[in-house]
Amino acid sequence: MEKRQSFSRPSATDTKGSINLRIETRTRQLIDDAAAVLGKTRTEFMVESARRVAIDVLLDQRLFVLDPERYDAFMQALDNPPAPGPKLRALLRRTPAWEV
Repeated sequence: MEKRQSFSRPSATDTKGSINLRIETRTRQLIDDAAAVLGKTRTEFMVESARRVAIDVLLDQRLFVLDPERYDAFMQALDNPPAPGPKLRALLRRTPAWEV
């Protein structure tokens, strides 16, 4: 069964840890000012911001959107891959690093 990663909010029973950061005073003040505008604490602001960016980074590695023309070209390339060349054949003959 495939394990799916969840991006849901943590429950009250989730274990919490800490992250210590050293940042410049001006950057800290900028974060504090932005958090205050949103009515959040520095921690809430930083955690929510970092979490949002982390999700975007992970989705960027898994999800991409194409217009219909490019989607058709992409599907055509997947359905009709080029014949393996000498470099691919050599790569497939190598022992994977995790088996060495």
